[in-house]
Amino acid sequence: MAAQSPSSLSYRTTGSTCLHPLSQLLGIPLDQVNFVACQLVALFAAFWFRTYLSPGKTSPLARHTFATIFGIYFVIFCFGWYSAHLFVLVLMCYGIMVTASVSNIHRYSFFVAMGYLTICHISRIYIFHYGILTTDFSGPLMIVTQKITTLAFQVHDGLGRRAEDLSAEQHRLAVKVKPSFLEYLSYLLNFMSVIAGPCNNFKDYVAFIEGRHIHMKLLEVNWKEKGFHTLPEPSPTGAVIHKLCVTLVSLLLFLTLTKTFPVTCLVDDWFVHRADFLTRLGYLYVVMQASKPKYYLAWTLADAVNNAAGFGFSGVDQNGNFCWDLLSNLNIWKIETATSFKMYLGNWNIQTATWLKRVCYERVPWYPTVLTFILSALWHGVYPGYYFTFLTGILVTVAARTVRNNCRHYFLSSKALKAVYDAVTWAVTQLAVSYTVAPFLLLAVEPAVSLYKSMYFYLHIICLLIILFLPIRPHTHIQRQPQNSVNKKKTD
Repeated sequence: MAAQSPSSLSYRTTGSTCLHPLSQLLGIPLDQVNFVACQLVALFAAFWFRTYLSPGKTSPLARHTFATIFGIYFVIFCFGWYSAHLFVLVLMCYGIMVTASVSNIHRYSFFVAMGYLTICHISRIYIFHYGILTTDFSGPLMIVTQKITTLAFQVHDGLGRRAEDLSAEQHRLAVKVKPSFLEYLSYLLNFMSVIAGPCNNFKDYVAFIEGRHIHMKLLEVNWKEKGFHTLPEPSPTGAVIHKLCVTLVSLLLFLTLTKTFPVTCLVDDWFVHRADFLTRLGYLYVVMQASKPKYYLAWTLADAVNNAAGFGFSGVDQNGNFCWDLLSNLNIWKIETATSFKMYLGNWNIQTATWLKRVCYERVPWYPTVLTFILSALWHGVYPGYYFTFLTGILVTVAARTVRNNCRHYFLSSKALKAVYDAVTWAVTQLAVSYTVAPFLLLAVEPAVSLYKSMYFYLHIICLLIILFLPIRPHTHIQRQPQNSVNKKKTD
């Protein structure tokens, strides 16, 4: 059978094909063109939504309806009949929402949503050969799964648990009335986040639809002390322009850097067999850096869409500036300057990390770090490369914590020593992340093993030696939080 040309592969999609000529012109797969087109239309729709369907001009019913219908259209445009998976999951979980007892609603929703998502992940890999010839509908399904489980746990907290058993954050986000069908659909399928997210809290979303979102945040500040007699009206325009500039730079880097250093370079004969170790180490770092712009692009554009609609206001910073980062999914500066594995992960895919903390880390009674990594891997999919990454991530996390607790305090006596410590830990962190994340992008077992063999499994060996021979000490520089804190672990 003759091999198919790249152009024919990029044309294989279950979504709309009206932008196929543009796809051919740019040399970009059609599903990616559809994705960007939908997000750009969503951006303009968001400005229109904030201007002409503002809470002062129309009812929450109209805002919920518009957001839902437009979101459903975007999903069908991008994924065609595959969008049925999204709608089936939403309807099943709403059935659980209205019929299950509040003591079990979170469990049933979690297992149904994660189970359905896992079945879809498996079907794309083993039935459709790693999804090469199918549109990747799993992205919106992953976002909807986060929202379904987030809402189910928050309803359980609000209706099925005593207030004194909740942490401060759980109490703030608890939902005390089950949502209506339209509210449920709007929260899960609204046009601002259905394609690329991010996950958000139900109470924040309803407050946004009803026009209370910004007002609630502003009331946390004493404006009279700042010389204001009435509450100011923050505009998201500046934040949106800034994020669109970041999106444009990310797009240019994606079209140049990412295509120049594709991840397939890591399994080339030259890299595996002929390059020396230091060259491989440096080249691995460059390739992993080149893989980031597509994530920067998608997440920053999604954040801009939400902000353009007036959603995402987080309050006022210490300098009095309005902040629109409530839904931000990454902090690029902190990622690129991270001096620890924890700092890097804490600023990458922020909303997913928050979801993992709220539905798993804070609630499981044993091995929270390990179980959270496992849930993260299952949520991402069943590609073997994901499990190489997350298992390695557990090892690196434990080793990094051990080194920090044993060594960091020796470098705090002077600014010079602290600067040296920061420089060394920055370099180590960036190389460790590159090594850990590479299998995540390679996907399959063979290229992942080939890469690690070519690197002599060096990071695995170093981490094991650290864990085996350095004493595990508690971090003495962090004050113990009160019992009713966000880190309190409670078994439901």
